[in-house]
Amino acid sequence: MKKNFVVFPALVLGMAAMAHAQTPAKVAIIHVQNAILQTKDGQKAAAELQGRFAPKKAGLDKKQADIAALQDTLRKGSATMSEEAKAKLMRDIDANNKSLQRDTEDAQADLDGEQGKIMQELGNKVMAVLEKYATANGYALVLDVSNPQTPVLWASQTIDITTDIVKLYDQANPGTGAPAAAKAPAGSAPAPRPAATTPSAPRPAATTPSAPAPKKK
Repeated sequence: MKKNFVVFPALVLGMAAMAHAQTPAKVAIIHVQNAILQTKDGQKAAAELQGRFAPKKAGLDKKQADIAALQDTLRKGSATMSEEAKAKLMRDIDANNKSLQRDTEDAQADLDGEQGKIMQELGNKVMAVLEKYATANGYALVLDVSNPQTPVLWASQTIDITTDIVKLYDQANPGTGAPAAAKAPAGSAPAPRPAATTPSAPRPAATTPSAPAPKKK
């Protein structure tokens, strides 16, 4: 009889261990970049960035409109315009296009740099909230699906914790974001987006080939 009493508890413990080993690990997904931009701090930073870059965007739009106007003048007057006038107009268009290209690249670099600072600063704070949440809820793995190149091919929305992390972040950082009713300045640039999807500043109009140099008399 004693032998049976010794073996039975061991058998129970063995079955319990097997059951524990077969319990699937908890896994979750999160769109970190969306989480950052959905927090009140992220919305405030986006509005401020829009305000700072609105003048640059307006300047680029004006230059692009000026180039379009010159191209329209060339197109409508090409039949009656002198060769010298056409050559000058084409050189002006080409010079303006190059200037717009440089300004566009500079503005985009500045925008990317500012967005990178925002994502880095707020990203560290979001990650602290995420780590605490995952540990408290027993998650063994949390995957970031922000990048379109993520190896995650499909995931149920029931394991998406993005909204939960945004709520917890705002609770942990009260009063730091802009009021929900705050609006970005009129004519402002687009809100910052993930680097992979950030829309570029207005592209220059197609460059008109320079006219051939006038022949020497």
